[in-house]
Amino acid sequence: MDMIKLLIIDDSALIRQMLTQMFSQVEDIEVVGTASDPLIARDKIKILNPDVLTLDVEMPRMDGVTFLRNLMRLRPMPVVMVSSLTHQGVEVTLQALALGAVDFVGKPKADEPCVLSDYADEIINKVRMAAKVKVQALEVSKPTQTPVMTGTQTNFKATHKIVALGSSTGGTEALKQLVKHLPANAPAILVAQHLPVAFSASFAKHVDEAGKMRACVAIDGQLILPGHIYIAPGDKHMRVVRDGFAYVCGLDNGPLVNRHKPSVEVLFQSVAENVGKNAIGVMLTGMGVDGAQAMLKMRDAGAVNIVQDEDSSIVWGMPGEAYKLGAAQYVLPLQKIAAQIMALA
Repeated sequence: MDMIKLLIIDDSALIRQMLTQMFSQVEDIEVVGTASDPLIARDKIKILNPDVLTLDVEMPRMDGVTFLRNLMRLRPMPVVMVSSLTHQGVEVTLQALALGAVDFVGKPKADEPCVLSDYADEIINKVRMAAKVKVQALEVSKPTQTPVMTGTQTNFKATHKIVALGSSTGGTEALKQLVKHLPANAPAILVAQHLPVAFSASFAKHVDEAGKMRACVAIDGQLILPGHIYIAPGDKHMRVVRDGFAYVCGLDNGPLVNRHKPSVEVLFQSVAENVGKNAIGVMLTGMGVDGAQAMLKMRDAGAVNIVQDEDSSIVWGMPGEAYKLGAAQYVLPLQKIAAQIMALA
């Protein structure tokens, strides 16, 4: 078993100590060093040659995003951001993901020992996953030469096509890249992306600004219309509900499904039941298996499904699992998915 060499960068001595203690409990990750600011980290990277970094967002002398931008330009490597869930922290974290950070976690809270065990599991799994990422896949935010589809061939009916999309690790940037190449009258897209609720509004704003479609955080009972993207809130499951000849968003606060809320499984299951052959399923990059089984049910119900291919995915977990189950008719690189959606619309 290859040991993962980890460098922890955080200006808080307490956080550095807590994270070091968490990683000491597993045999496959070695904390080779810690740094209290990016300038110290820069020197330690040269000496210690770590495989993965955990990087605090807010630090003295140089903020985490500036450091990350320089790192990805000069020595690209997997980075897991450690961020507060304040509005400022959320915005900076989304910026870091755009620059190439693989994933993020919140700050551990020393005054909540009951949740530290779950936090340790989360950050350990994300560091393990980051160590497997192909560094070139972090270049996904570069603009592509794919032409924007005009969408003039699409005539929407009362029961118009709906795109149900699931994503996790790497999905925030993948979705933005996808919507850049969709026209304003593309089919409605419902998104289940694994994100904390504190990120929902900022993420929707970033997606809205990325292309011609309008994006928002979904509201319970909201009418689903072409040209709009409906993003599940970070603390709710989202379903597609049939209302006569129309579709509406249904939100609920049910239990976690596949350890997630929102769950892709819940969204896709509702689409299989209520949308059938009027659906297009899309599974983008993500860790785990959430949504794979329900995507197969979508196909059985008449939907046409697309999964992002392994080469363009940050993590080929969810799309890979859907592919193994035979849930998808198309396996495509990210830059070709928009054109395929419009061809099916």
